Amino acid sequence: MLYTRQIGYVKPIYLQVEKNNRDIDVTETIDRLMNAAECRIRSDGYHAMSFRDLADDLGIKSSSVHYHFRRKEDLAVALVGRYSDSFFSKLEEMSAGLATVDEKIQALCSLYRAAFVAHGDVCLCGILGAEKSGLPVEVASAVGVFLTANVEWMRAALPPSVPQPRRQARAEHIIASLQGALILAKNLSGIEVFDRIAKDLLTEFTS
Repeated sequence: MLYTRQIGYVKPIYLQVEKNNRDIDVTETIDRLMNAAECRIRSDGYHAMSFRDLADDLGIKSSSVHYHFRRKEDLAVALVGRYSDSFFSKLEEMSAGLATVDEKIQALCSLYRAAFVAHGDVCLCGILGAEKSGLPVEVASAVGVFLTANVEWMRAALPPSVPQPRRQARAEHIIASLQGALILAKNLSGIEVFDRIAKDLLTEFTS
């Protein structure tokens, strides 16, 4: 079971539809729309993305975008849901069978790192979280679910030697460091700065 579902995440209706022969073209269009939206949000932010831009990206009419997603926030919530499912599915697969906390943190760091290497941008929910004050409530809530799930996963992965009063703060520190590392990587020296921060996070558990 995904961590997002454990804390109340509900998959958007757009992602609940099963593929069949009749729906395959529609599903592919939705996937293309979401891919274009994710690229634009990760590069320029939520407010810089418009349905007209997405229509231009895909070579379709703006009304076609509205057909699949009535509102911009509907698209964003669906996008965060897809991103969350993919992230935690990969994390569970990568961390399955790992026994030590440093191995688990390394798996989490590798997942964050891979996203930057693939796209050259920060975490989707990181960029949306930075815009929280101007986000629709449902989008901000979906982002909060993702980030909370990150912290909960990390909290559970910490060794018993970390006392209960410190576990929450320690988990929050690790997630905040990884999110911040992506921002620095994008704006400073690239992936090297992320690697230095990730290595420093591991020091406490490997020394």
